[in-house]
Amino acid sequence: MADPSSYRPRPGEIPDSPGVYRFRDEHRRVIYVGKAKSLRQRLANYFQDLANLHPRTRTMVTTAASVEWTVVSTEVEALQLEYSWIKEYDPRFNVKYRDDKSYPYLAVTMNEQFPRVQVMRGHKKKGVRYFGPYGHAWAIRDTVDLLLRVFPVRTCSAGVFKNAARTGRPCLLGYIGKCSAPCVERISPEDHRELAEEFCDFMAGRTGTYLRRLERQMADAAEDMEYERAARLRDDIGALKKAMEKSAVVLADATDADLIAVAEDELEAAVQIFHVRGGRVRGQRGWVTDKVEEITTGALVEHALQQLYGEETGDAVPKEVLVPALPDPVEPVQQWLAERRGSGVSLRIPQRGDKKALMETVQRNAQQALVLHKTKRASDLTTRSRALEEIAEALDLDSAPLRIECYDISHLQGDDVVASMVVFEDGLARKSEYRRFQIKGFAGQDDVRSMHEVITRRFRRYLAEKEKTGEWADGPDADAAEAGGAERRADGRSLTDGQAVPDDGETLVDGPALKDDDGRPKRFAYPPQLVVVDGGQPQVAAAQRALDELGIDDIAVCGLAKRLEEVWLPGDDDPVVLPRTSEGLYLLQRVRDEAHRFAITYQRAKRAKRFRSSPLDDVPGLGETRKQALIKHFGSVKKLRSATIDQICEVPGIGRKTAETVAVALARATPAAPAVNTATGEIMDDEDGAPETTADAPGEPVSAGTPDERRGQER
Repeated sequence: MADPSSYRPRPGEIPDSPGVYRFRDEHRRVIYVGKAKSLRQRLANYFQDLANLHPRTRTMVTTAASVEWTVVSTEVEALQLEYSWIKEYDPRFNVKYRDDKSYPYLAVTMNEQFPRVQVMRGHKKKGVRYFGPYGHAWAIRDTVDLLLRVFPVRTCSAGVFKNAARTGRPCLLGYIGKCSAPCVERISPEDHRELAEEFCDFMAGRTGTYLRRLERQMADAAEDMEYERAARLRDDIGALKKAMEKSAVVLADATDADLIAVAEDELEAAVQIFHVRGGRVRGQRGWVTDKVEEITTGALVEHALQQLYGEETGDAVPKEVLVPALPDPVEPVQQWLAERRGSGVSLRIPQRGDKKALMETVQRNAQQALVLHKTKRASDLTTRSRALEEIAEALDLDSAPLRIECYDISHLQGDDVVASMVVFEDGLARKSEYRRFQIKGFAGQDDVRSMHEVITRRFRRYLAEKEKTGEWADGPDADAAEAGGAERRADGRSLTDGQAVPDDGETLVDGPALKDDDGRPKRFAYPPQLVVVDGGQPQVAAAQRALDELGIDDIAVCGLAKRLEEVWLPGDDDPVVLPRTSEGLYLLQRVRDEAHRFAITYQRAKRAKRFRSSPLDDVPGLGETRKQALIKHFGSVKKLRSATIDQICEVPGIGRKTAETVAVALARATPAAPAVNTATGEIMDDEDGAPETTADAPGEPVSAGTPDERRGQER
């Protein structure tokens, strides 16, 4: 715990002007970001007698080890910079509303030649019109199903669209009149785009004009005795009215507004938002957040506005925003909203009439959301706290292990040896900080040696980061961190690659721990209170030996053996046996199982990638398109290997220099041993699909046995 006076700026250093300030902890991580009209006055409030500070503020200033600030010209600039830094640094003491990427929107892809109506989640894309958000995806589909009768816009995927265009036959919706079938040119691209724009106009709330036009057309058709057409128009009007009934009129026609309500107590706050477009509630969303800082209702509203409109522009920001309390001061926020919209925005508290009545409804929703959240979370919080306390007591730790790292080794009979590192904070998985390693210090199967290598590499990086920030002056050189082989990110790439890719359907993105420059949490810079290894005495001893060799003595180590679920401590001959009903044991099992899942998923992906490898992969300058052209021309790598340079030059796009390079690469590569079909005993040559591998990456023989038996060989 730091003394705020140890890093308090000297008198006169802090400017008396608008700006944004950042508090950092001893590891140089940003833990709090704030803005101020006067930096001098605001920061002075943090450096008073600790007894006079709010408990949360006191925790923050004693956790921090330094403070810095950036001067800006206006309060609007301060608001924008504060929002950017909160997004960038993810400070632990700032209010952070849960992101609403899970909310489904009705989207119209106006950026395509033939706009498509579909359900979309996630980040908004340029050129796409969004309506919502909706509480459930089925609500969007019900609405679209009604509207397609009147606005038969394309709803199919790109694959279905291309297949219909190729065969000349539309899909089922085209036959039943719920799609205008642009895929088979029943409608021109211009007319289809106009149809999509009418759909967007109707969804945006401009319904009265369109309904009146349809009613006039129906009357004209009846007068001209075109009764079938009049009947279709009548049914169209009925479908539109039914769709409109799903969102009742709550405000005067053509009113566009967002209503924000807040329900809070000492620890948490719930925010509810109703999106009103054209006088009707078109969407609803809500968040619940921990109040990790001393904050007023107006400040909660300000953070909610940043969350709502920080990435929005144009009509996505409504003309009117109704709130329960105004930020202080309100002018910068109002000016910021106007800049996002491109025109004036009214930010106010409703005082009377329909808007106040609707605000009361939104407030009731917020209150119910907070009560429901507390009901669901109370037992969960209690259980996690009890689990951490039981672990601390069983392992004789000074305090509950708020950060736990678990390591596991995975391989298949000694091949493709990899390791995983998973992180749990406060009893919950922190997937953005997962890491994967390739064992490169030796070849073969040795779980104990592999564990020693992984722990050494991980904590060498930790010491290198401490030395880099000046926290630890006599540690090993940072370059030594690479001695055991390149650390691997969660995607298996070197940490210097700077890229992340999905892993078996689970997207792993750069979280705060992946950022490594000034002010950003470093890779491996945050130490755990407890290291858990998957295994018994040998693995635990290897992990402890690695820490001892690095001179680290403030991190506890334990192992969890699968057979009897025994907890092993370094140097103990007998395990610690936790009761089978123990919440602490259950948490350790979850951590261990997650590490095993993460490791074996990576190992299988590496093995599958090696199976798919080809000698052509090592040819410099030969891309995927030309590789496919070569295989298509010759039929297989085996036939390509026997071809002459002149024959290779016959392939479109392959010049003589490239042909010579291909021939040399194939001559150097060693053909794989013939594979055997274990079901029939048949020997499969290259043309039957047996994988070819290079000399640098020898292929595995086809394993006999069932898939379940092969999985049993995996570790």
